[in-house]
Amino acid sequence: MNKLLKFIKKIEPKKGTINHTLYDGLFTFLFTPNDTTTPEGVHIRDRIDLKRTMVMVVLALQLCYLFGTYNIGHQHFQALGIHTGFFNGFHLKLAYGLTKLLPLFIWTHVVGLGIEFYFAWKKGHPIEEGFLVSGALIPLIMPPDLPIWMLCLAVAFAVFLGKEAFGGTGMNIWNVALLARAFVFFAYPTTISGDQVWIAGFENILPGAQVEYGWWQTSFFNTLFEWFGWAQFDPSATIIDGFTGATPLALAYEGGWDKVTEIYSSSQMFWGTIPGSIGETSKPLIILGALMLIITKIGSWRIMVSGLFGAIVMSMLFNLWGATPFMNVPWQDQLLMGSFWFAIVYMATDPVTAAGTNFGKLIYGFLIGMIGMIVRIINPAYPEGWMLAILFMNTMAPLMDHYIVESNMKKRLKSA
Repeated sequence: MNKLLKFIKKIEPKKGTINHTLYDGLFTFLFTPNDTTTPEGVHIRDRIDLKRTMVMVVLALQLCYLFGTYNIGHQHFQALGIHTGFFNGFHLKLAYGLTKLLPLFIWTHVVGLGIEFYFAWKKGHPIEEGFLVSGALIPLIMPPDLPIWMLCLAVAFAVFLGKEAFGGTGMNIWNVALLARAFVFFAYPTTISGDQVWIAGFENILPGAQVEYGWWQTSFFNTLFEWFGWAQFDPSATIIDGFTGATPLALAYEGGWDKVTEIYSSSQMFWGTIPGSIGETSKPLIILGALMLIITKIGSWRIMVSGLFGAIVMSMLFNLWGATPFMNVPWQDQLLMGSFWFAIVYMATDPVTAAGTNFGKLIYGFLIGMIGMIVRIINPAYPEGWMLAILFMNTMAPLMDHYIVESNMKKRLKSA
């Protein structure tokens, strides 16, 4: 390790250059911080820095990445009526998912990190690590066939106006990943809502529509699979009769829970073998990630638990109202649909944009659960509410913390 440190130190570029900015990012990635507080006083010395805190969140997301990649391919072949069993055509589904997810992941980081590196160089400070998590989250909350140019615009908008305009990492008011999704939703709504966007590989999700394969499928992977004698991609395949690309939420709007269960079982919705955003469908894997964040104390359990209670309470109130079929969906079934688990675990717990006080976190999470469920059920134009709920509560979090701190100070002054 000492030899590696000496070698890295030896190749350090001149300070103030873009090369030194890139070098500093690599150096702090390889080695823990050497600057600590003095032994005297009340300061706590710790080897973990912001970069390693962010890496823990990225690691917790890896199960969602693995499942999301495979589910892209699984939904694609479900539409074709080929390899309909979950593990059937494993190599084809995984290969197809990779061809869809990797471009989203790569371009998200090229644009986002490129902007981060530029601002770090111009400001003359080390590379900030905040985009590690945002860059990992953005591909998981997008449809698999989102045009790359649209993704790049969304990432640039989110990083420029949502982060750097406020001063960079730790200064942003709103969650950067959700801003990217919000940009796509409001600027190009047809690419992120409706029944046509969640199944990759087709111009339209209609019976008889022909699959659209590119060079990766027909040349690279087909040649590779031919060597092993495995099944290959069929460019002449078409969508089978009776297939729908509708998500459970869209079906619930049409006819309540009975309409949903005509297409999807509770087991499918729980395990995540349904259409939806890439990383948001598998509830058990998201919960495993939540446990990891709670055990490592990276994510706030107060926000997660209070958000769950808020969603349940609001759903039960709608059950009592019962004015529409969607309102009558039982609360436990509401939790099987949509992106609630992903939103409350990975989006709402962002330490920069969430409430900072313990009591504030409880209120913050509970209101996200309630507001998100209200938007989901009441607003027919947007069949999910967590993005809007979290962005709204991001805005209100500083005000909540202010009044909670003021209240605590007044109580302590009285006792003094």
